[in-house]
Amino acid sequence: MQKRRARTVSVVALEPGTGKSTVVLGVVDALARRAGRTAFLRPVVASADPPDPDIELIRHHFRLPQDYAASYALTAADLHSPRDVLLSRVMQAWAVLAEEADVVVVEGSDLTDSPASEVDLNASIAVHLEAPVVLVVGGRDRTGAQVLDAVRRDVAALTERGCDLLGVTCNRVDPAHVDTVRAGLSAASGGLPGGVLPELALLAAPTVAEVADALDAERVAGDPGAAREIERVVVGAMGLPHFLDRIRDADLVITPGDRADLVAGTLAAHLSGAYPAIAGLVLTGGSVDPAVRRLAQGLGAAGVPVLAVAEDTYDTVSAVGRVRAALRPGGERKIAAALRLVDAAIDHDALAVGLAVVRPTRTTPLMFEQELLDRARADRRHIVLPEGEDDRVLAAADQLLQRGVVDLTLLGPEAGIRARASAAGLALPGVRIVDPATSPWRADFAQTYAELRRHRGVGLPMALDLMADGTYFGTMMVHRGVADGMVSGATHTTAHTIRPAFEVIRTAPGVSLVSSAFLMCLPDQVVVYADCAVVPNPDAAQLAEIALSAADTAAMFGIEPRVAMLSYSTGESGSGADVDLVREATARVRARRPALPVAGPIQFDAAVDPGVARTKLPDSDVAGRATVFVFPDLNTGNNTYKAVQRAGGAVAVGPVLQGLAKPVNDLSRGATVHDIVTTVAITAIQAQG
Repeated sequence: MQKRRARTVSVVALEPGTGKSTVVLGVVDALARRAGRTAFLRPVVASADPPDPDIELIRHHFRLPQDYAASYALTAADLHSPRDVLLSRVMQAWAVLAEEADVVVVEGSDLTDSPASEVDLNASIAVHLEAPVVLVVGGRDRTGAQVLDAVRRDVAALTERGCDLLGVTCNRVDPAHVDTVRAGLSAASGGLPGGVLPELALLAAPTVAEVADALDAERVAGDPGAAREIERVVVGAMGLPHFLDRIRDADLVITPGDRADLVAGTLAAHLSGAYPAIAGLVLTGGSVDPAVRRLAQGLGAAGVPVLAVAEDTYDTVSAVGRVRAALRPGGERKIAAALRLVDAAIDHDALAVGLAVVRPTRTTPLMFEQELLDRARADRRHIVLPEGEDDRVLAAADQLLQRGVVDLTLLGPEAGIRARASAAGLALPGVRIVDPATSPWRADFAQTYAELRRHRGVGLPMALDLMADGTYFGTMMVHRGVADGMVSGATHTTAHTIRPAFEVIRTAPGVSLVSSAFLMCLPDQVVVYADCAVVPNPDAAQLAEIALSAADTAAMFGIEPRVAMLSYSTGESGSGADVDLVREATARVRARRPALPVAGPIQFDAAVDPGVARTKLPDSDVAGRATVFVFPDLNTGNNTYKAVQRAGGAVAVGPVLQGLAKPVNDLSRGATVHDIVTTVAITAIQAQG
């Protein structure tokens, strides 16, 4: 029974509107870092279709393997059944998830239909699952004293129903009352661990997509699917010149569908970059003038979603005011802000201790990625991103800054970067933007570069031209200590990214070769593959250098290095030039670092399978348990990592460049926002040394 109880936690609110989703997101994030395989259960959802937004948020953000149908037990239509039947179905759904998970987070229902009955059901579910409860108390529109009264009331209500309380989180508290609530929370809750989250306007702001769905609006132009938050609603009724003076960033403009002047002027102002970037445009009255429609569709490149509704302007404004914002998949700005808010307010270690969570010996991909972010955040470094006008880079930068992972410099024209960020609803808090073409550093960097490359015939004019290039400029920032590391490659080739690093930063002391490694996140382990991206056909000395660098990379990221020098033959069973090369490289590794566990030549199956290892290399301390895999050539390494990634479902993090004196890392041109976030965190950890 204790084992079950330690594996499950229930997050419950006793009233609607508490912002419970934010707390759930933070709790799952905290446990996924510490407990390993995580599952999520919503015992009761409104309906099977459309999907519950909280389930989809947690499943997609944390990449949980469970499907939607397995993530809930009941719909609102089922609640007329006897209580024992309902509880039995919840227990069955929990058991399926718990079978494959180390911890299950259970989220209580939203209390929209029969609040008293649902409170009883949520409490009964927690009791039957032996799941300690994290109570969420809402603070919106309450004074500090009223929030504390609500804490006392809700703690008593759950205690009376037999619940074991793990902690209390007061959410959406007026910032003016946060200190009062924080000071009185322990006494009000009976000494329970607690946290206080202030109201954050961003989390309460609906997106244009949510407004479009709630109003059943026609999509006239643009993409309302973009997760742009609406900070204010403004009605277009006055003349254009006066109206343009009143719009702000992230406004939703509502105007009659026959006001061609306001539509044209608003879209043109947005396109110009000289005015604030609005979130969207809603045309009311049910009749969009054909000229206005053509104009809106023709200016679709402005990136502004244009919607049309049948209702008049007054009713539309009222309807928009009733739209409920939610955390949803893809809303990365809100997700990052929510996680940072929870991180700052809740003691996650206390949560893990209260659940008796024991860190597993295996490391899941999610745990590893969270560890990267935590390590980078613990000793913040300054990273430069040369591709500052790329939308993926901007989105990644916003997430990194929102969560305080690193400090960032974006390279490119500031007006253009700010405009693109604003159009996407990105805040970029604390970012530094530098335009290499106009920076006062350009001449100084050019002088340094010319001196470094004089032996190659590079003069000052050529160096000055090169310093207008973001990658060269960013590399010089790292070389001169203005930044600690650089990440590029979202739009540039690998050669364009790493050539300046080879020319300027060069190799670390004692290292003769720059190579690459991938951190391969398998279902329950992280291993290192090298070299899969840089050195095509290494000789024995180079292969040994790759192995030593890969072992150092593994150790840097918390992986105990046990090095397998891969070949098509194991031990002394084969011969030939290719096997002899691996055998010589292995001998070089042993000579240079006698304490490093290394085996080679060794086949892949003998390196990973203990049964095969006992047959082929019974006395090896690496065979069957290798963590660093060194491939004999780039062709083998590149194809193997992609095969494991695609066919085996592994998460490939990298390539990580190893051997440079200062960290520079390359992205794939198909990199996702998530890839960029992870690579920046890796670069920051490398910069920590």
